Amino acid sequence: MELELKEATHRQRTEIAKLLHEPLAWLAQECVPAWGDRGRLNEALIAGFSRIPHCTSLFVVNWAGIQVCDNVNAEAVVEGHFGRDRSSRPYMNEAVPEWGFLLSDAYVGLASQHPSLTALHAIHADGELLGYLGANFDLRNLPITGQLYQEPDHWRQIKGDPSIRQLLFQQCRVDSLMDQSIAQALSILEELCTERGVFQVVIHFSSSRATVWTIDDPFRYHILDHEALADPDICLAYPCHAYPADALIPAAEIMPILETMRELRFSDETVYLRSASINLFNGMISLTFSCDGSHYMRHDEFLTKNLSFWYGNL
Repeated sequence: MELELKEATHRQRTEIAKLLHEPLAWLAQECVPAWGDRGRLNEALIAGFSRIPHCTSLFVVNWAGIQVCDNVNAEAVVEGHFGRDRSSRPYMNEAVPEWGFLLSDAYVGLASQHPSLTALHAIHADGELLGYLGANFDLRNLPITGQLYQEPDHWRQIKGDPSIRQLLFQQCRVDSLMDQSIAQALSILEELCTERGVFQVVIHFSSSRATVWTIDDPFRYHILDHEALADPDICLAYPCHAYPADALIPAAEIMPILETMRELRFSDETVYLRSASINLFNGMISLTFSCDGSHYMRHDEFLTKNLSFWYGNL
């Protein structure tokens, strides 16, 4: 997982932990006088349920992970869980910090089959660990308290299918229908991006098609096959649209980017570009080669790379 994504996840977990720690600590203390009495523990959980925000169910286990009361949710006591061994569940196999509160890693719930997490708070009496108060949460119910995660813009290389890499030098590029009219196809794609409101395009050189998304209809993609990409009339199907002012890729760089992709398609018969994409708003280029390796980089960085960067001594 990318460092930025890990940091965004950590920030979100920290905010959720702050929200839950205090009410769970209070309810754990309420369980002490009722310890050893199934009915009284159920009553304590019912009385305190509304104070645990976004909770789907509460339970209590002893130090060995055996449940000593029933499950409690917003509506009722749910029988059938008393005596249940939870010791093998993911949250019971994480180390509870010294301060007695744990927000587990997310897992897929047994009953809900949805991404979930569990918060545990230790229950102590006279310095002795009696067990843990557990609170279950469905990730869909938890608030997003932080900012939307921002995709990083540094160069990333991702390896593909090992079986394809092993056979790399046993293959050779074969002209696709798009290859045979590549100049026309690239001119049409430039027109669509700079004048016709297309903000993202994925070009499948090997299968002779492109998938495009438009500013006026961003939630639906359009597939252009090799016949469309060889016919400039296709541009008439897309209304003229001013180039977006907040695009990170200048309009003047669209054709140089496409021409560089063309070079990578034809420069080597073994290691060649199979597909590529351009996104105007995040300013990123993606490239997938015949070895099934993929690269993601900023458009300006992409334009500074020469063929030796991609092919080395090949």
